[in-house]
Amino acid sequence: MDPHIDSNEPHRLYEWTGPLLEVEDLHLEFRTRAGVVRALNGVSYQVAAGETLAILGESGSGKSVSAQAVLGLLESPPAYVTAGRIRYRGEDLLPLSPEQRRQVRGKEIAMVFQDSLSALNPVFPVGWQIAETLRVRRGLSKADAMRRATELMDLVRIPAARQRLRDYPHQFSGGMRQRAMIAMALALDPPVLIADEPTTALDVTVQAQIMELLAELQRERNMALILITHDLGVVADIADRIAVMYAGRVVEHADVQSIYAAPAHPYTRGLLESLPRLDQKGHRLPSIPGLPPSLLELPSGCPFHPRCRYAQRVCVEQIPVDQLLPAARSEGRTSACHFAGEIVNLPVADETAGRSTTDSRGGLW
Repeated sequence: MDPHIDSNEPHRLYEWTGPLLEVEDLHLEFRTRAGVVRALNGVSYQVAAGETLAILGESGSGKSVSAQAVLGLLESPPAYVTAGRIRYRGEDLLPLSPEQRRQVRGKEIAMVFQDSLSALNPVFPVGWQIAETLRVRRGLSKADAMRRATELMDLVRIPAARQRLRDYPHQFSGGMRQRAMIAMALALDPPVLIADEPTTALDVTVQAQIMELLAELQRERNMALILITHDLGVVADIADRIAVMYAGRVVEHADVQSIYAAPAHPYTRGLLESLPRLDQKGHRLPSIPGLPPSLLELPSGCPFHPRCRYAQRVCVEQIPVDQLLPAARSEGRTSACHFAGEIVNLPVADETAGRSTTDSRGGLW
């Protein structure tokens, strides 16, 4: 077992120059009565200290499942990791025992869950729930734990934190519950924070406040932040890199400027073009036709080809491999598209898109 994970000393005593968290070629499936659900099909990404990685995609693309696999929250059966590695500070977490994974969870890698109302226990005060982590994991007395819980609630800007310690979750607004979840995740000062849809069901103003809070906390603590969302607009100002997921696979990975300026995968292009724009008021908003595929029975070839306006015969017959593309600010930009080189050179808002013609390759373009 790596001493970085077992040690009771603060993690800042250890210098680590590589990525804090690495997910490499992760395959995960759920074995159900209806069949085998291939939820993750070779997911790879990494994040370093002080860096923000945004994972984007529609519901069912595997974003939350990959995060839960990192934390070891998926029960087996029915979930089984069939291939791949999850490394924290270079140490593979998958072979660890449940108790060793529990030591990593919360202390080294923490998570802000998507539904704060469901994640918080309705029968215990919010302050008590934050303090419980400190009593169990740090051995603090009840008074010291409650004092620290007050400090954490102040940190995430919950007004009148001392007076609200004994309030129950239903007495908090949606935004305040989300702040309480962030405070709970930060209780053990983790180097890696995963925020799963932290702005779900919040109005636009509160969304901006939560994202600003996460960005500020990351800068102050030099955390590695993984932000899971389906909203490209939310991550534009906070993310350093973006990984776009579809059908359990990262189909495009690049720095945020490259993604927005020149997407290299038709799915990323479709997501960008579906965003409302001030200069297109009154125009019909483009959308991606169809629905994500069933993970019980993935299409042949590229899983996006039934919805892709650029699909050709090779897309139906062959699974695309990741292609390296030149990036605007960083190396290692990839796209899992047979025609990534052509796609990346198309304008983002192509008004002629959809007017397909047959080319010499026998497909649609």
